[in-house]
This record gives sequence, C-alpha cells and structure tokens, in this order.
Amino acid sequence: MFVLRRLGASLLLVLGTTIVAFLLTSVLPGDALTARLGERAAANAELVAKLRAELGLDRPIWEQFFIYLGGLVRGDLGLSLQSNRPVTEDLAQFGPASAELALMATVIALVVGGGLGIVAALRNNTWIDNVLRAFSLGGVSVPLFWFALVATSIFSTTLRWFPSSGRLDAGVAAPPHVTGFFTIDALLAGDLPLFGQAFEHLILPALVLSAPMVGLLMRFTRASVLDVVGQEYVRAAEAKGLAPRTVVFGHVLRGALVPVITIVGTAFASLLAGTVLVEQIFAWPGIGSYAYRSATTLDLSAIVGVTIFVALVYIVVNFVTDVLYGAIDPRIRRA
Repeated sequence: MFVLRRLGASLLLVLGTTIVAFLLTSVLPGDALTARLGERAAANAELVAKLRAELGLDRPIWEQFFIYLGGLVRGDLGLSLQSNRPVTEDLAQFGPASAELALMATVIALVVGGGLGIVAALRNNTWIDNVLRAFSLGGVSVPLFWFALVATSIFSTTLRWFPSSGRLDAGVAAPPHVTGFFTIDALLAGDLPLFGQAFEHLILPALVLSAPMVGLLMRFTRASVLDVVGQEYVRAAEAKGLAPRTVVFGHVLRGALVPVITIVGTAFASLLAGTVLVEQIFAWPGIGSYAYRSATTLDLSAIVGVTIFVALVYIVVNFVTDVLYGAIDPRIRRA
C-alpha cells in the first residue's frame, strides 16, 4: 500500500505538471507561428491561417490541451522547430549526455561531500571541523559560472590536464549507441582508449557541476550524523565495547541516511535540470543546451517537452527516494 500510494501521488503530479506546462506556453510573449514561418511568410494571412488550422491553434485552449495530452500518452511531444524532428527523438539524443554528466557529478558529490561531512561530524568543534565547514560554505557560495571559467583556465588552458569542451575530441566518432552514455557504450564496445577519452572529457564539467552539491551535502551529512551520534542506541553500542568503525558504519550511518538520501535525490534532479550554464561553457550537447536553443527560437513544442521531461525526472527521483525511505526506516511505511 505504501508504494501504491506514492505511485498514485506521482501520477497526479505528472498530470498537474503537464497542465501547468501547457498553459504557461500559451501566455509566453511572441508568436510561435512567426518563429516557424519567418517574418515574410508570416505576413501571408492565408498561409498563417492554414498552418494554424494544421497545428490545431485555431481551436479552444482546452481542446488543444486534450489533443496534446492524447499525443503525450502515445509518446508524441510534437515537432521541434529548431531540429524539424519529433521532440521525443531530440530528448532521446540529448538526454543521455546530461544524465551522464549529472550522474558523475552526483557520484563525486556523494563521495567527497558525504565523506567529508562524516569526518567533520566525528571531529566536531576541532580545527578539522572548522576548516571543512568553511570549505563547504565556499562550495555553496561561489558562483558556478566563475568557478567553471577558473577551472577551465587552470586545468584546460594552463595545465592541459582535461579537455575544455565536447564529449569527445574533434573528429572522433561516438561509440555504437546502446545507453547514450559514451563511457558505458565505449566499455560495451570494448574500446578502452575511447572510454578513457570520454571519461577525460567528462571529469572537468562534472567536477564544476558538483561543487555546490559537495558543499550542501557536506553540511547536511555533518548535521545528520551529529544528530544520530547523540541517540541512546549509539551510546549503547559504544558501551558494549564495539569497535568505532562498527558503531559508525553499522549504527550511525544507517540512522543518518534518510535526510542524506533526500538531498542526494533532489540534487541529482536539480543537476539534470540546471546544467544549462555548465553545458554552454563546456559545449556539452545535452538537455541544457537544447533547452536554451528552444527558448531563444520560441520552439514551444521543445520547451514543453523539456519541461515535462525535467518534471518526470523530479517525480521519478522523489518516488524512488520515498521507496528508499520505507526500506531504511520501517516507521515511514506506516505513516
């Protein structure tokens, strides 16, 4: 019942998000038909009326919504103005690039931020804790575009440790498409040099993208661990003479996982949705770049498609997070 309730709530959220996204595009400034036809063609009233009828724009807004909803159920998000292809095909092309970048950034943040947060909590009120808290504050506060430009200048231009743009070197063919993740597809193809190149291109934008999440995750992990350390069951475990490592990994971390999972799940969805700036700086061909081009060309089908895609990511991540809550803490399943 717990999973079914969460699934039902997720489906309602999908419907609500679709309604809001569709209605918002109807009040956007500008004319999508003018963007599609161009200024000269848009002056032809007969041509505009014909295209408006073909696209269903001459019908009431509620009827347009149900037509769109019917297409959405069939997996049809409309035709993109900028690529002249179905939006679903564009999302299938650009989505894996953003997902690979966001997933790598999340792994980096989880390892670095979570690990340093645990260290800070276990060394509470020492110089180590103070330094790490200052480090986390800097990670959250530093503007991402500034950090990206500095990182590119140092690690790409000066030291030449990492490439500065793209998913692969210029002229190098992508691996055979399986998952859309170049690193995984290269491994599946058994091409280790291509895997190394794809990983090399991935690491710098992922490090930049993970910076705010590292600081945020470090602070939440520290606070969560400190809250659990003072619980009676942890003191009882220490009184039994259990090794410190057993107490930390067997008792403290399990109790501190719930709020940390919340941050990790939400942050992953946020990274996937907010990669526009990083993708523009590193010329990363993902959803962020696609969304930016859609907004500048008034490509309404693509804008709605990206909005629904990002919303689905949030909803799915929240659903998985809720299920993990129930697996970690049985009390939540009875709530």
